[in-house]
Amino acid sequence: MARSYPFWGSLAVAGLCMLAYPALGEPSAPSAGFSFNDKPGECLDVLLDGRIAARYMYAYDKSTPAKRQETYKPYLHVFDAEGKAPITKGAGGSYTHHRGIFIGWKIGFGGKSYDRWGMSTGEQIHQKFLDRKADKDQATFTSLVYWNDEPGKPIIEEERTTVVRRAPAPGRILIDFTAKLKAPNGDAMLDGDPEHAGVHYRPANEVVAKETVYVFPKEGANPTKDLDYPWVGQTYTLADKKYSVVQMNHPDDPKGTKFSAYRDYGRFGAFFKAQIKSGEALTVKYRFLIADGEMPSAEVVQKCWDEFAGVKSPSPTPKTTVTRATAPKPSTQKAPATSKAPAPK
Repeated sequence: MARSYPFWGSLAVAGLCMLAYPALGEPSAPSAGFSFNDKPGECLDVLLDGRIAARYMYAYDKSTPAKRQETYKPYLHVFDAEGKAPITKGAGGSYTHHRGIFIGWKIGFGGKSYDRWGMSTGEQIHQKFLDRKADKDQATFTSLVYWNDEPGKPIIEEERTTVVRRAPAPGRILIDFTAKLKAPNGDAMLDGDPEHAGVHYRPANEVVAKETVYVFPKEGANPTKDLDYPWVGQTYTLADKKYSVVQMNHPDDPKGTKFSAYRDYGRFGAFFKAQIKSGEALTVKYRFLIADGEMPSAEVVQKCWDEFAGVKSPSPTPKTTVTRATAPKPSTQKAPATSKAPAPK
């Protein structure tokens, strides 16, 4: 029997894993709690009570230009509560390189600049899983990813650890994203700007742009100038359903972080500049709180950040600024793309 899914624009570009999903079969682990369902070489599903909560897309196929574009970097899809469809974007659509929860920078290396955000050349390639555990309380996996130059030499060796847990009400799930970025072959400068580098979240391509709203933990907030927010939230609409996501910035992350959080198509995230010396590593940590419906209260979000940050005493509930999103400037907005990538944004 054929399966029926909403949001076909996102699903059609979710890669072979989505198209081949019926072949995945039922999860082998008990349905209560967390478990994994892997389709080797394509994707790893994180299941919660037998339903897909998140999907790590790690395929890499350079057999054709179109296949390369679909698979030039791994990313994490977030699924709806029913486990039927991603509420995040895959390949294709508007700004094809924006995909789920993803990471990238413009990198200065060896006297040259390498775009491992827009991915015009080069790739981020999943090598193998270093760790994978699931039980009733959480699912954890670590992926080794090489950010290569054009000849295939790693500029960055990344150990990307993802932890998925249930979220306290009114949230649904928590996703902790940790990336250990090592420079194995020479100094690497993480460069770029807030809209073209960092760790970001992108809603599905079908987002209702005029309904996208951002919330900041500061009165009179200005994300184009303010630095080091502890968290930023967004509420967006797909069809007739609202979803909210909060990205939390860990106190150990580099200072001088800016949040690009104002676009109506929903891509937002944290950006900083940093140099990684040859042979050394930089670790960054972010938490994503996913909720169905409206944004949880500032009190709830701040309590969740406190737990993430490991603070000893409860933080005061911050005053907030809520703003409507804006469209990109006409000079940078591109038509949706499928086989051909638009200019990075």
